[in-house]
Amino acid sequence: MSTLEQSGTATSSGTRGVDVAVVGAGTAGCYAGATVASEGYDVVILERKSEEEAGHIACGDALKGANAFPDSIPKSQIESAFTNTGVDHGRFEIPQEDTVLEIPVPGELAVIDRWEYGRRIIEGAIDAGAELHYDTVVQDVTQTDDGRVTGVEAIRKGEPLTYEADVVIDAAGSLSVLQDHVDFSGSTFDTNVDYSHFCSAYREIVHVEEPVDWHDALVFKPTERAAGYLWYFPRTETEINAGLGFQMTEEPMKLVDDLKRDLENRPEFEGAEVDDKLGAALPTRRPYDSAVHPGYMAVGDAAGHVNPTTGGGIAGAAYAGQYAAEQAIEGVATGAFDEDVFWRYNERVMDHFGARYAALDVYNILSTAVDVDDLMGLLAAMPGDKLAEALYSGSTDIGLKLKLEALLKSRGHWGTIWNLYQTKRRADDLLEHYESYPSSPDGFAAWQARRDELMEAVYETTGADPKY
Repeated sequence: MSTLEQSGTATSSGTRGVDVAVVGAGTAGCYAGATVASEGYDVVILERKSEEEAGHIACGDALKGANAFPDSIPKSQIESAFTNTGVDHGRFEIPQEDTVLEIPVPGELAVIDRWEYGRRIIEGAIDAGAELHYDTVVQDVTQTDDGRVTGVEAIRKGEPLTYEADVVIDAAGSLSVLQDHVDFSGSTFDTNVDYSHFCSAYREIVHVEEPVDWHDALVFKPTERAAGYLWYFPRTETEINAGLGFQMTEEPMKLVDDLKRDLENRPEFEGAEVDDKLGAALPTRRPYDSAVHPGYMAVGDAAGHVNPTTGGGIAGAAYAGQYAAEQAIEGVATGAFDEDVFWRYNERVMDHFGARYAALDVYNILSTAVDVDDLMGLLAAMPGDKLAEALYSGSTDIGLKLKLEALLKSRGHWGTIWNLYQTKRRADDLLEHYESYPSSPDGFAAWQARRDELMEAVYETTGADPKY
């Protein structure tokens, strides 16, 4: 008998009934599935890739918060994918100023083998009791007349199949196809989403003969154009995740050619071998204002749960998956699947990391309006330890010593210093507002209106065009 016939409730040859259907076997999807399954509920994770390719995702491989993951897939399950736990700082190469700025990063960092990690979290979800359906391409959703999502329609190994579910968790990644099909009218779900809120990226795994000098750092470098950035993240001393990305608001870059040219100009990569070439899109925007709709929640990249300044989103996605799953469990247990039941998921995301990511998005907005050469010159003049302290303090007070040192060393950048300082004040105003996220949908419209007023102040301060 097939896996489909062996498990679950089959109401007809083309229909499968479950408590929760999770679309996508990435971080958010696997942690959501594991959380639901560990409580004894019937959950299926639908993955478009084959069993051999599942978990193979384009990623920078850098993991912030490596010491903290939900218990539904314990850290011990994924530790074999941690290939470099000796990373403790960022290394910013600034060619315009012929300098390198090193900034300490608090908290546990690691560089991982993303495919190995992907296999381990899938294995963890299965061990918890989740069912995995590979080779399953979701094409549409099913909804009741009043708008509640009741399942998805898919093609599994060439055969049409409908999954009926009390709750659908959308973990289908950036620009999720499910959101093109759900009728969100009448709900709070955030539909203010545009391609310009995303970044296009490409990465290769590069093998070198000699250990790189910066094996304990995450290396960042701006490209010649403002929209682009390069990264070099060491999985090991001789295996490097090398990538390049650009914001989709800008003219497209020839990612492969631009990365190849930079690799050829770096002596440490002479004679290097390249494999595992992948590209992807990722959100560089604030988290969705609300990621809930009757019968439906979005998690991870599908809800903008990514640090918009770094692209990091693994740890946040894991917790988003857990939080959404716990509300799905409450819904199944009570038979209620409306936004009131799911709202606690929104609150927990904003409290854990969403508010901070929304504030960081202000700096993305600033970058579209500031002269990049001027900004790079300013950063080159900053003392790295004090800059790190300012960046991670969460306060508008950037420190008297930092101000004085910046003024003494950066006479040509005083306007940028003032702009950066004023922008940080706007970011902190926004952070404070997000920290008072409403406790129910009733206060949502008023919260959004005030947030939009604060965003107008951001655009006025930065001189940037509106992003949302």
